Amino acid sequence: QVPLVESGGGFIQPGGSLRLSCTASGGLSGITAMGWYRQVPGAQRELVALIHVSGNTRYADSAKGRFTISRARDMNAVYLQMNDLKPEDTAVYVCKGSSPWGDYWGQGTQVTVSS
Repeated sequence: QVPLVESGGGFIQPGGSLRLSCTASGGLSGITAMGWYRQVPGAQRELVALIHVSGNTRYADSAKGRFTISRARDMNAVYLQMNDLKPEDTAVYVCKGSSPWGDYWGQGTQVTVSS
């Protein structure tokens, strides 16, 4: 069973918006932080945005001012609102949940920004 399931990716024109969702499957507990990462072929996975159970957030420079991360109160879901998308945002977006017992990953959702 995949611990985290992402949705909301797709094909979008430059300047458009997408909202990604990530939901934890049953059985996960103790999540203290959730984040969105993205990966393109041949490159390292990079952090896009992170949110802590406290509500504190952190963004990659490329995401600041365009992306907003939010979470469900019980930390079993996290969302990424992406506005003003650019072709360089094209990637597989992967959700991660962190707990004192380890990290959990989803399988990712493809976002393609192209005219």
